[in-house]
Amino acid sequence: MTGTACRWALAVAITLGSLVWQRVSGPTYPARGTVSIGGQRIAMTLQRSHGIASDQPITVRAPDAGVSGEVVWRRYPTSDPWQITELQREGQDLHTTLPKQPAAGKLEYQVRLRHGDEQAIFPRRPAITRFRGDVPPWILIPHITAMFLGLLFASRAGIEALASDGTPRRCARAALASFVVGGFMLGPAVQKFAFGEWWAGAPYGWDLTDNKTLLAVLAWILAVWALRGGRRARGTVLAAAIVTLGVFAIPHSAWGSQIDWAKIKQTTSDALRK
Repeated sequence: MTGTACRWALAVAITLGSLVWQRVSGPTYPARGTVSIGGQRIAMTLQRSHGIASDQPITVRAPDAGVSGEVVWRRYPTSDPWQITELQREGQDLHTTLPKQPAAGKLEYQVRLRHGDEQAIFPRRPAITRFRGDVPPWILIPHITAMFLGLLFASRAGIEALASDGTPRRCARAALASFVVGGFMLGPAVQKFAFGEWWAGAPYGWDLTDNKTLLAVLAWILAVWALRGGRRARGTVLAAAIVTLGVFAIPHSAWGSQIDWAKIKQTTSDALRK
């Protein structure tokens, strides 16, 4: 395998590793685990993201008819009283739903199973689910593709910066272009469809996804500028690559958009007074 092929293979491996990490580490990844009750182990999978068009289903496979239970839930983050919804048996499953919320609305919830005098709770710390609007595939797929192409080119540029004979200029420019297209052109459209805002990062808010995008773009603007006029700028390119890897190491949707329920209440009260 040639040196160029090896460098591309390493960049692809870094990109795929980051893709897997993003898939399994974020706060929208389902909460999974098992509980023991009535002499049996019951597998639990609780969704932590759902569309705004319908209630969010909760299903627990519990073949033993002696197992019953309930779901406790409330809006998040609030100090609202907990609501209790009984799980209804449908064959081997216990089933109920959480009420749909507006875009970026969150609920925290917990499943409590019973079998005679036994009780099992999952998860110990309530799961948090966020409701989102549907993003058209013709926006979402190019957005995801551009962001991971940006990571691929950023990784390759960093590898080139480490090599004594490396030439990172083309990959640095490609990384910047990919992040601009994926993050600044398509990203706001994704945010608007999903959560009703074009941009929720600095200086307007603290949405971490938007701010991570901003940081990556700024890092590569600096790197491309440092490479002007044939300069090697190995340190600046390597720093931009490290920043990018750090950005993608942060779980996707962490510190994501969420409704300020206090403002929703205030808006509703003002409308009623009018």
